[in-house]
Amino acid sequence: MPENLRVAVVCSSNQNRSMEAHNFLSKKGFNVRSYGSGNQVKLPGPGPTQPNIYDFNTTYDEMYKDLLVKDKNLYTQNGILHMLDRNRRIKPRPERFQNSRTQFDVVITCEERVYDQVIDDLENREKVDYSPVHVINVDIQDNHEDATIGAFMICDLCTMLAESEDMENDIDEVLQHFEQACQRTILHNLSFY
Repeated sequence: MPENLRVAVVCSSNQNRSMEAHNFLSKKGFNVRSYGSGNQVKLPGPGPTQPNIYDFNTTYDEMYKDLLVKDKNLYTQNGILHMLDRNRRIKPRPERFQNSRTQFDVVITCEERVYDQVIDDLENREKVDYSPVHVINVDIQDNHEDATIGAFMICDLCTMLAESEDMENDIDEVLQHFEQACQRTILHNLSFY
């Protein structure tokens, strides 16, 4: 049952990849939350060295309105306003993984740097009850098209894990099968709460 598997999806800013997966997984009935692992929320700006930077307390609606005023045409054309509109329909604001104390069965990260940050955070937390959490990295490029493809792949992985009768014993086999099916290198780490 998908609703029995507690899933977190984490990217850097809780904007594109994690929110696309959050949206898709929730529509498929999964118990899912999404997060960012960075210190700030960064969105593309008018140039490669001019990102729009917000803190994690800024709502998606505030970001949307800010970018609408800054340059409606640019942020409509590059899809940022559409993405923020989707995000604000899912939850009020981005969340930072390191600030959450919610426990999950599986934490899926969207790039290796984020994977390292999540593992570092979990290893440095004071242990609560030593319940296991599987941290899995699926590399997804940070653009709209790859985020959509990544959401489908993450859903496939979560479905395979949810359908397993004994996830703790089956996870290595499930990950190997998934890795072969999607032809991507998957990283996996077992941590504890």
